[in-house]
Amino acid sequence: MARRTKAEAAATREALLDAAEEVFLEKGVARTSLEQIARHADMTRGAIYWHFRNKADLFQAMLQRVRMPFQELVEEIGDPSLAERPLEAIRLACLKGFERLEQPRYRRVHAILIHHCEVFGDIDPLAMQNEMAEEACGALIDYCGCAARLGHLRPGLDPGVAGELLQAMLGGLFHDWLRNHERFSILERGTVLLDAQLELMRAPASG
Repeated sequence: MARRTKAEAAATREALLDAAEEVFLEKGVARTSLEQIARHADMTRGAIYWHFRNKADLFQAMLQRVRMPFQELVEEIGDPSLAERPLEAIRLACLKGFERLEQPRYRRVHAILIHHCEVFGDIDPLAMQNEMAEEACGALIDYCGCAARLGHLRPGLDPGVAGELLQAMLGGLFHDWLRNHERFSILERGTVLLDAQLELMRAPASG
């Protein structure tokens, strides 16, 4: 019975987060109340407070479902040889990220964070966006540094500049797609742009 109760509690939590996504996307975060989320999920406010301290806690939990730390994407690929192929690690991790973004949940939550969330109480969307961008940029710089040490990065290209170039390209692509997600596939467009960018950064083949 305890195992069933734990499973039911987990299902309730997920249902509340699903409802929050839908209401936040429709009304915006600041204009959405916990009561509205509870009604949308056919539950009571008590159910929300059982799982979340407040709206900011719920919002953070919603974001956690779609977080994609760069290193975790690399580890999910499960290819030990990528340690010696850092530019390929960047490529494959980005492609995995593009695939995730095309899933409706990932697109919805990022759209909420970027376009439907104002500073409200303990919720600071700009700080959250900066944290995610800084984590990604730091990882890209680290991988570019590894590529430089292995002689895979174009001579004279500073690894920090290379990482920031990639971050700028990926960020621009992401925001363009989020505004116009029906116009193009981020996986298809992103693959073309990423491959071109990495080719420009790659050291010329010897011989």
